[in-house]
Amino acid sequence: MRASRLISLILLLQSRQTMTATELARELEVSERTVYRDVLALSAAGVPVYADRGRAGGYRLLGGYRTRLTGLTRDEAEALFLSGLPGPAGDMGLADAVAAAELKVLAALPPSLRDAPARTGQRFHLDVPGWFREAGPPPRLAELARAVWRDRVVELCYRRGDREVTRTVRPYGLVLKSGIWYLVGRIGDGHRTYRVDRVVGVQVTEETFERDEGFDLGGYWWEQAEAFLRDMLRAEVVVRLSAAGLRALRWAAEAPFAYEEAVAAAGEPDGQGWTVTRLPVESVEVAYGLMLRLGPEVEVLDPPELRARLAGAAERTAGLYRESWRGGQR
Repeated sequence: MRASRLISLILLLQSRQTMTATELARELEVSERTVYRDVLALSAAGVPVYADRGRAGGYRLLGGYRTRLTGLTRDEAEALFLSGLPGPAGDMGLADAVAAAELKVLAALPPSLRDAPARTGQRFHLDVPGWFREAGPPPRLAELARAVWRDRVVELCYRRGDREVTRTVRPYGLVLKSGIWYLVGRIGDGHRTYRVDRVVGVQVTEETFERDEGFDLGGYWWEQAEAFLRDMLRAEVVVRLSAAGLRALRWAAEAPFAYEEAVAAAGEPDGQGWTVTRLPVESVEVAYGLMLRLGPEVEVLDPPELRARLAGAAERTAGLYRESWRGGQR
């Protein structure tokens, strides 16, 4: 445990140049007294850690000291190479950079761990696009990725319905969701989200922008995705479900929170083990398809038009199965 912490301390100083004991203690989740002892231990071992005194002081490494990654465990080394799986990095035009980084990491590993990339490649493969989707990246993705890395303002030509619109965007980040790339950009005082495959033109300007360091891309995306789904599920159906139907609803519901809300709203099972609950849905039309997936494990109680439509579908289905086949013909 201590050996791993000492390596982490060295790597922190390599990456951030100067850090106070308080900052190191917070990053390493130890006390400042432990940091002092660790620094003394590193100095005794020949690692040139130097303490700058004063209000602006802290610890730093002298003479451009760099450590080899001899403190990595096998699990840590193999986890590093998961980041180089083919797919998203290549889509953004970073395949060469990832390959070069892997070579440098590999050169720094001790001989006993240099089979890490081979072991990882044999055991894991990342296939990002969804089924029945084109595997190639959107044409403008690499340009947008370069603008994101360099904090460059872009002039974006975007297809919206049957027309094209132009926007001046500060590109904050890219998100890959279910094989689809999205650009999160700032316009004025707010953020907007664009599907990259609908971007028909990109002009990267020479203008740079100061990004809001407090902006959390992951948090923003989660909130937007949740809000989008909740806004989409504006209708509601009342259903009666068997125990098997309630279990299957997890996979039939349009969103995880819709299933969770249906379970929370469910009453006590009746004498037959069936439960009545309410389910958020996008529309009656979409709900019709969802209910067909559950088959005889669900009974729609409301709205009446959906109940009538499913009753008609059930009658037609029963009619098909009542007909017998005779001599290969109906």
